[in-house]
Amino acid sequence: MKKQFRIKKNSEFQKVFDTGQTFANRQLVIYYTKVPQQVHFRVGLSVGKKIGNAVTRNRIKRHLRQAFQELSERILPEYDIVIIARNPTKDLEFKDIKRSLNHLLNKQGLLLKR
Repeated sequence: MKKQFRIKKNSEFQKVFDTGQTFANRQLVIYYTKVPQQVHFRVGLSVGKKIGNAVTRNRIKRHLRQAFQELSERILPEYDIVIIARNPTKDLEFKDIKRSLNHLLNKQGLLLKR
């Protein structure tokens, strides 16, 4: 995923947390807010230290970024999305993380209809 499509600054994360909506399942929590006239969606990832060591956290982030890249054609462009990984995520494989992310985005109407 290109860097221009990522949320990096703390102020941008806080804006999504303060003004956005939230939804969760057992593995992931999603915060999202609509940003009118934005050309492409932006994603911020958060994996806390309670989940595991740096290797585990980076593996989860890589899987989430790859899942977003594979779903990018279907995600609505005018949203900023922050994903927070929960503890059960450390035991999941890529396909399970992608399924969980797809479930969250679909439930909240952030995916284009096929």
